Amino acid sequence: MTHPASEPNQPAIGAHGAQGARAAVNAPEPILATAGVSKTFPGVKALQGVDFRLFPGEVHTLMGQNGAGKSTLINVLTGVVAPDAGTIRLGGEVVAFASPQEAEAAGVRTLYQEVNLCPNLSVAENIFAGRQPRRFGAIDWPDIKRRAQAALARLDVSLDVTRSLDAYPIAVQQMVAIARALSVDARVLILDEPTSSLDDSEVAQLFKILRHLKQSGIAILFVTHFIEQTYAISDRITVMRNGEREGEYLARDLPADQLVSKMVGHERMSARLREAAHDAQAAQAAHESDEGVRASQGAQPFMELRGVGRRGTLQPIDLDVQAGQILGLAGLLGSGRTETARLLFGADRADSGTILVGGNPVRLRSPRDAVRHGIGYCAEDRKKEGIVAELSIRENILLALQARRGWWRKISRQRARELADLWIERLGIKASDAEQPIGLLSGGNQQKALLARWLATDPKLLILDEPTRGIDVAAKFDIMDRLLALCANGLSILFISSEISEVLRVSHRVAVLRDRRKIAEVAGKASTEDNIYRLIAGSGE
Repeated sequence: MTHPASEPNQPAIGAHGAQGARAAVNAPEPILATAGVSKTFPGVKALQGVDFRLFPGEVHTLMGQNGAGKSTLINVLTGVVAPDAGTIRLGGEVVAFASPQEAEAAGVRTLYQEVNLCPNLSVAENIFAGRQPRRFGAIDWPDIKRRAQAALARLDVSLDVTRSLDAYPIAVQQMVAIARALSVDARVLILDEPTSSLDDSEVAQLFKILRHLKQSGIAILFVTHFIEQTYAISDRITVMRNGEREGEYLARDLPADQLVSKMVGHERMSARLREAAHDAQAAQAAHESDEGVRASQGAQPFMELRGVGRRGTLQPIDLDVQAGQILGLAGLLGSGRTETARLLFGADRADSGTILVGGNPVRLRSPRDAVRHGIGYCAEDRKKEGIVAELSIRENILLALQARRGWWRKISRQRARELADLWIERLGIKASDAEQPIGLLSGGNQQKALLARWLATDPKLLILDEPTRGIDVAAKFDIMDRLLALCANGLSILFISSEISEVLRVSHRVAVLRDRRKIAEVAGKASTEDNIYRLIAGSGE
């Protein structure tokens, strides 16, 4: 699956023949490189024969969808896990880091997406934890304070470094983590989603620092899901897909639409694409017409979002959810799909804009508020945020309804059994008995049980985040067909999936998100897979 890679500022050998070969002779050696690196976890080939190169004085961005192998590659490079096969070279010498501490000692610094600091310590202590300057054998606290302030000043951040870290919001904590990573000498700096909690001005300041660092010769490996940020900072891009290196490219030679295609394995205007687009259009024609969509858009939406956003998470967004329709959210991982869902369900609080339900402004301060307004939510990770594996199918199905009623209004066991049996039959859940532990069901049947949990509450809006992930094709189509039938009875659905063909198959309208903001909304003839990929890449209509 790999493609020929270009040397820094040199043409690709495969593309330019002898000229590229002569240029490659004078190319610099990579500071960090892998050859044939593979890693397998139980049942999963996380990395398969990956070759990777990181050169001094460049920002090299690692791109790929969820499960592509990006995190595993970083963990292998930094000693978190050992590869099953292949070699790693740092400065031309073979290395085998037994821990992240060994990698740091060798000059490989990593900043992870999650803020991995000590909230009970001060900002200054966090920046210099484990390497405090000393004077006469004792920690030099004035020097720590002075140096911490200087490290933050590089990021144009001014704050009281003696205060506890947890006194500051998550965006500030992220800047502190960045300051810690930049406060030591490093040959290689690995940044895993460092901008996920930053606003535009903070991102711009970080990029200013990164450009300065690469000019000093530091090699920077940057991991992000944001396409605009990729092209704003990258010299080189490596695309990962299904645990393999799809290819390595100079950023200037890889248009955004081609980058998206390579990430998702979608070749524009291929026979497969035309077939998928045709199937999606045919499915949509079966349950709507352009005139019907326009007519329903003239009616009062069940839910309206006007300028709703959350700092560092989602740019202000306008969105209408119509009664009896499926609104699809399309975008790459990190585009803001799940963040939108969490705001609608009150799992996160919006800090801007207005949410209206039935034309009336509401405040969704918690999931309890959302449930009271008739909103249900099937989260993306059904094992961690959905099922309670040790409980029975019956108990899992009745959780949301019992919570809405309150624990003092107990549902009788007989009524609970009747409801469970009803939804097991309606959704075709394959189980020997309602008392069977839900953890013993297949993934598809677990997902159906989660749908039953919320349908038992008689919701007005059901938010489904990746409802068909990890289930077989037959169960996937069964679930989508049942969603269409529910909408015919007036239920509104917000449908999120990383599979664009799946979004098109069931959605009446599709809102397209990119880099945490809504960029378009399409319906009818504009709802083609090709057009949506072009919109995600920034070139659609």
